[in-house]
Amino acid sequence: MLEAGDPESRTALVLHGGGGPQTVAPIVKHLASTMHAFAPTHPGWDGTPLPVSVASVADLASGYLARLFDRGERDVALIGSSIGGWIALEMALQAAADDQYAGLISAVVDIDGVGAVVEGEPIADFFALDARGLAEVAWHDPDRGYQDPASLTDAQRAIQQANGRTMAAITGAGMSDPSLLGRLGTVQVPTLMVWGESDRVVTPEYGRAVAHAIPGAQFVQIPEAGHLPHLEAPEATWAAIDSFLARS
Repeated sequence: MLEAGDPESRTALVLHGGGGPQTVAPIVKHLASTMHAFAPTHPGWDGTPLPVSVASVADLASGYLARLFDRGERDVALIGSSIGGWIALEMALQAAADDQYAGLISAVVDIDGVGAVVEGEPIADFFALDARGLAEVAWHDPDRGYQDPASLTDAQRAIQQANGRTMAAITGAGMSDPSLLGRLGTVQVPTLMVWGESDRVVTPEYGRAVAHAIPGAQFVQIPEAGHLPHLEAPEATWAAIDSFLARS
C-alpha cells in the first residue's frame, strides 16, 4: 500500500486502474500535503493473491467499504483512476444503500473511469490492444506512454500478464456493468468527473454522459491529456481536484 500525509488529516482512498498502484502514486504524493492519502494494491495485482470471494468490481467495492468502516473512518474522499473510478462509484452506491455507512464517504473523484455502458460511446477493447495500440488510445502523446515489451524483464512481463488476467476476471471483457449507468441516480455525495480531452479508451462524451447520470456531478476536461491526466497534465488535474475537495 502506498501511503502519505498526516494520519490525523482527512482520509483520501486512492484507487488504481489496470496499470497497477504505480499509476496513482503521483496522486498520493500530491494529496499528502493536505490529506492522509493511501492507495492499496487491489487483490490479484502485482503478484498479490486474488481470493475466490473477489469476482467483480462490486466485490472489491464492498470489501473496501468494510475495511474503511472497520477502521472507524469518516468523511473519506474516494479518488479513482480508470477501473478505480468504477470502484469508487460502486462504493458510493453501496454506501448510499446501507445506513451503517452513513457519513463514511463524503466525495468521489472519478478520473477517466470505465464501468458504465453509454450508447454510441463504446469502451475501447483494452484486451485486444498491443502495447502500441494501448498507447495510441490511452495517451495524448502516444510516444510518451508506449513501453516496448522487449524492454521488460521476464518478471515484469509475468506481472503485467497476471494483472491483465485479474482485470479481465473482475471487470469482464467489456470492462463494464450494464446496470451501472441506471443506478447512478442514487449517488448521494458530491462527485467530480475529471477527463482527459484526448482519451480514446473512454471519450469525454462518455464521461459527460456518466456525469449527467449522477445528481449534481461536475465534469472537468483536461487539455493535452489522455486516460491518465494526472500523469500527462498534472497541474491542470491538481487544480480541478483541489478546488473540488476544498468544497466537498
